[in-house]
Amino acid sequence: MNRFDNQTVLVTGGTGGQGSSHVRAFHAEGANVVIGDIDAERGAALADELGTRVRFTHLDVTDESSWSASVQAAESAFGALNVLVNNAGVQNPPAPIENTDQATWSRILDINLTGTFLGLKVAAPALRRAAGGTIVNIASTMSLGGTAHYAPYVASKWAVRGLTRTAALELGRDHIRVNTIHPGVIATPFIQEPAAGATMAIADFYSPDPFAIPRLGEPTDVTRLLLFLTSSDASFITGSEYVIDGGLLLGPALQTETA
Repeated sequence: MNRFDNQTVLVTGGTGGQGSSHVRAFHAEGANVVIGDIDAERGAALADELGTRVRFTHLDVTDESSWSASVQAAESAFGALNVLVNNAGVQNPPAPIENTDQATWSRILDINLTGTFLGLKVAAPALRRAAGGTIVNIASTMSLGGTAHYAPYVASKWAVRGLTRTAALELGRDHIRVNTIHPGVIATPFIQEPAAGATMAIADFYSPDPFAIPRLGEPTDVTRLLLFLTSSDASFITGSEYVIDGGLLLGPALQTETA
């Protein structure tokens, strides 16, 4: 028996580098998967690729009515919603705070923070109707410290941490667990390609050479942790934060010579 047989999972940003990895893994583990994304072409293609037990729903995470329609689509197609992965997110073009325009600030917070808030708000009643479930909010190692030139992104992800803890307190008695994952530098277009309006990507600022594990992370590294946190194996875990960064936050590893 697969870990997610007879369960329905909604993954936002489900066509991206990490999102599509999550979608494929949940599906392989037996889940009904709802791909939520604004990219209809890629979403439909991924749903067609996987075939059975998959639906694509157009989801603008900044729009509460879009959230309601996506959750309703999951329940209509599969009977219940059991897992929400708040994965959708965007980064800002790197710039000092004094050179960051308010429109950029608002856009990043609308998607990364308000999108997560609305997901919690709309999905909670559905998970309650299913007699419980789990939510994982994808944050970032940038939510555990400051990062120059990424103020909107950093602020949004710091706020997701507090939102997650509050939701865990509010929903725990309803058998709904809420946790965060904090990926470091993961080898996806989100990290390796410049944001709109930028000339440098996040990966350009980070070399994995000093990491304790000297490589970039892979989407599957995050996916394996996500599958654990949303499974029954993690039934006593809520309000917790899981860092997966190869030791990025530990500081530089001691370089030693080998014989």
